[in-house]
Amino acid sequence: MEANSKEEHAIVLDFLPNGYPFDTRPSHLKTPIVQAIGKNRFVLLELVPKKDILLQPNQEVYIGDGKRDHIHHINGRIPESKLTRTARAELEFVIRKIINENQQRFIDFFNKAPPLSTRMHSLELLPGLGKKRMWEILEARQQELFKDFADLKSRIHLAPEPDVLITRRILQELVGEEKHMLFVSRPEHLQRPLQH
Repeated sequence: MEANSKEEHAIVLDFLPNGYPFDTRPSHLKTPIVQAIGKNRFVLLELVPKKDILLQPNQEVYIGDGKRDHIHHINGRIPESKLTRTARAELEFVIRKIINENQQRFIDFFNKAPPLSTRMHSLELLPGLGKKRMWEILEARQQELFKDFADLKSRIHLAPEPDVLITRRILQELVGEEKHMLFVSRPEHLQRPLQH
């Protein structure tokens, strides 16, 4: 995942045809709002659809630089706290769906995850994965890299499924002030400068 790459596609979490309910402007001044999550960097976005377009939760929309069929423009990133109830209800399901559709990308994480320091490994940042399971994964991947989630599950006994582990980590990164971001792109104003 490139640090500067932009999202090309997003999945709709919620569509508000009359804008936010707490918006006190007259209804003719309100714009429809789409809350969505980027498929590549898991960025929460606020989008404005084109006129007379109706969108459904779980619908994929193109948000890249080319011609967009459904989206007029991108308002920007939004914090997890600004998501509607519907968007929050859809969030975990949509993240898990993205993970399962892109298994190779996430199995590569298990195959290539590096240590963060002499005392901590990036695999340990997955909720529910302790030192014992981390060492099992490291030893198993040294013998042969994992092919997919089924291969990982057959060789390593994980209490939660691999996609559930990754989903939980992504949710933590979206909600909290995590020091290490494994899957979610950190907002530009929070980027730490490279130390030389």
